[in-house]
Amino acid sequence: MEAKKTYQFKPNFAVPPGETLKEVMDSMGMTQKELAIRTELTVQTLNRIFKGEQPITYETSDRLEMVTGIPARFWNNLEGLYREQLAKLEGLKQLETDLEWLKSMPTRELAERKYIELFSDKKELLRETLSFYGVSSASAWRGIWESPEVAARRSMCFESEPGPASAWLRMGEIEANKITCSPYNKECFNNALMVIRSLTREEPAVFEPEMKRLCAESGVAVALVKEVKKVPWNGATKWLTPNKAMILLCLRGKGEDRFWFSFFHEAGHVLHDPKKSLYINDGKELDPREKKANRFAAQILIPDKYNKEIRQISSDADITRMAEKLDIAPGIVVGRYQHLTKKWSHFKKQIKMLKWAQH
Repeated sequence: MEAKKTYQFKPNFAVPPGETLKEVMDSMGMTQKELAIRTELTVQTLNRIFKGEQPITYETSDRLEMVTGIPARFWNNLEGLYREQLAKLEGLKQLETDLEWLKSMPTRELAERKYIELFSDKKELLRETLSFYGVSSASAWRGIWESPEVAARRSMCFESEPGPASAWLRMGEIEANKITCSPYNKECFNNALMVIRSLTREEPAVFEPEMKRLCAESGVAVALVKEVKKVPWNGATKWLTPNKAMILLCLRGKGEDRFWFSFFHEAGHVLHDPKKSLYINDGKELDPREKKANRFAAQILIPDKYNKEIRQISSDADITRMAEKLDIAPGIVVGRYQHLTKKWSHFKKQIKMLKWAQH
């Protein structure tokens, strides 16, 4: 025997309880003026109740019970159902707007990275994506990500691809929040950077956990998040709390020289710039603070006094000797040589290429 399908009625309108009140009033042969006198409510108040513009309060429902003989809970229930339906109808309007917003979000990529579940039902997927961002609606998302304080909006990428751009930043926040950090200590972080500089000569399996530990002890969470399509950024810096900063990095370009320059660039923002802004490293130097961060990274990796000597490098052996002299990775020396001479193909094999570990 085949079960019959049942269809749930979902009205796209809301009937105010005042409509029922008018029917009761008519059945009792009572005029609006008489009802007003008996309930000690004004005619204007009753008009607003009839139209649904004014709610039936507990006090009003008690008066209606005494006048009509219909229990107060009946009027209270009608009022509750009416307000609930109004909220649902408003929610549907909001849903249409939010579903349009959802189209700009990289939901498939987020699902592949296990940050959300890829529901086939669009409403469920919307809820899942909003939860990923920690907001209740698309308008709330805009309040966070389109606020004037978000310096990322200066980037053309964020303007043209807000979904992917914000998704990468949000993944960074989530990963950084998992890292337990001591309260930020500027002196401790400065000292940690000098130790991390020497770690550039180590393999990723050695330098990654150690740099994360040293930074966490200084109040800085280092989050490594794989680059997102359409987001050509190398790194970002954001203060998650007044005592905890996030440095977000990817492997764009894959070369160790770019990776380490990006890390020390972001460290420069942590040390020298205000805590209220979000700083994006997109490889451009339009903002004075980006120039300053670039200068800091360059100086801490290889001070300018070595530039003349680096320009004169002519062999792989020279690269190796200079790297040992500076106690830094050979690839970083190559990066400085290429930058100074504009000979971008020279000594490329000395730059170690980094890659994401397979999980």
